[in-house]
Amino acid sequence: MTSQQNLTAFVTESAAARHRGAVLVAAAAIAAPWVLDAYTISLGSYAIVLGLVAVSVHLLTVNAGLPTLGQGAYLIIGGYTAATVSTDLTSNGLIQLLAGTVAAALAAALVGIFATRTRATTFLISTLAVGVLTQTLASRAVPVTGGDAGRTVEPITLWPGTLAVTSIGYLYLYALACAFTLMGVVALLLRSRFGLALRAISGHELRTRASGHPADRLLWLAYIVAGGVAGAAGAILVAVRHTIAPADGGFVVSALALLAALLTTRTPAGAMLGAVIIVAVRDLLAPAVLAGHAAALLGAVFLAAAGRGVAVQVIRRWQRCLTAVLQWGRR
Repeated sequence: MTSQQNLTAFVTESAAARHRGAVLVAAAAIAAPWVLDAYTISLGSYAIVLGLVAVSVHLLTVNAGLPTLGQGAYLIIGGYTAATVSTDLTSNGLIQLLAGTVAAALAAALVGIFATRTRATTFLISTLAVGVLTQTLASRAVPVTGGDAGRTVEPITLWPGTLAVTSIGYLYLYALACAFTLMGVVALLLRSRFGLALRAISGHELRTRASGHPADRLLWLAYIVAGGVAGAAGAILVAVRHTIAPADGGFVVSALALLAALLTTRTPAGAMLGAVIIVAVRDLLAPAVLAGHAAALLGAVFLAAAGRGVAVQVIRRWQRCLTAVLQWGRR
């Protein structure tokens, strides 16, 4: 076997190993309600919510080059929209999910007109301002939001005429199914020409504009999609917890979502995995090992993620060299 064939076989086996790993992780996530206790499953449901916010951050930060600290705002909008639909219209969870997603996407469309005209640190600060302002407005709009105490809603149903879903395990599976669907949609978008254009803008915006791509419009659309995904996370949070409060989309949530998006492999699945790691460290490992020092342990995770960035750059350079060798060998 030639060196070119060895390299090709190595790349193929690596891709197959990643696919097998993804299947095993998905199978373990589905089997969790039959293996773990109720408290751990409830944490898993929240990890899914945080993971979806991280997926929305991943879309903007990793692919479009727009680091954001304001996606919690769209979680609040989506969550309160779902709560309002639950109280005034229907208990159907899928309708609440759709309403929360659309409301957050519309809000993102309005904010994105202005936000996507900025870049880098300015964009980061502007989205942070949007998040803080949204949380403040939600805290003060007591008749609508219930203030800092939030609102409670009745359990969801999945079909008209069926019983309400109250089991923690079934609610977790509902959240997991929604997450798989939304992550699949995001993954398809990122593999399309839209995703390629976003990465081109992130890599070299001036060159992308010169080639005729409407950079501002593409970034605006990406901001809308990200807002919709975060809004869906808010609707799922209402479904699994039966409550929503302004603090559920505060700065801490947005910051943890940004950390999750950058913590592991920079893919939508990696963002979800990062959220799972963060929730496990903060709510399971820290109380057992370092009681009262969860923030310090999360800080160590953040430093590890920052150090990992150097290693990632080395690996990417090695991958580029490997690709160049393969292309040279095919000539």
